Amino acid sequence: MAVRTIVASCIGVLVMCAAAHSAPAPEPGHITGIGGVFFKAKDPKALAAWYRDVLGLPLQAWGGAALRYDAPGHPSAAGWAAFPASSSYFSPSAGDFMINYAVDDMEAIVARLKDKGVTVLERSDDDANGRFAWILDPEGNKVELWEPKHATTP
Repeated sequence: MAVRTIVASCIGVLVMCAAAHSAPAPEPGHITGIGGVFFKAKDPKALAAWYRDVLGLPLQAWGGAALRYDAPGHPSAAGWAAFPASSSYFSPSAGDFMINYAVDDMEAIVARLKDKGVTVLERSDDDANGRFAWILDPEGNKVELWEPKHATTP
């Protein structure tokens, strides 16, 4: 299965989850969502400051951020997918992970990235699931930014 197909499938699931009105309660003992994203960094304080200053991550006094699912315009679910070890989707990063951050306004965040001297590796503004942009953080980790497709009013 092509990597873009995997990503599109994940995003499609997110869109369907957001559209679902009610689902039966699952049996106890299952994963309910992403509780956090944790990774090692060469310079955690500097990297956290970059995410705060460049991507607008709302850092707390404890050094991390609480990203709320109920923020206006935020999707109601988070995607999860395991990629083949041979995948080049995370390139040019040599990392074994990539974080996808939902954003509220792709134009505003891309403008901020350019103001901060960050190179946007690629953009996709015509995807059926929304708009995407890819960057590298200062430690070379690939970051995917996603603005979900907004419902249009007739």
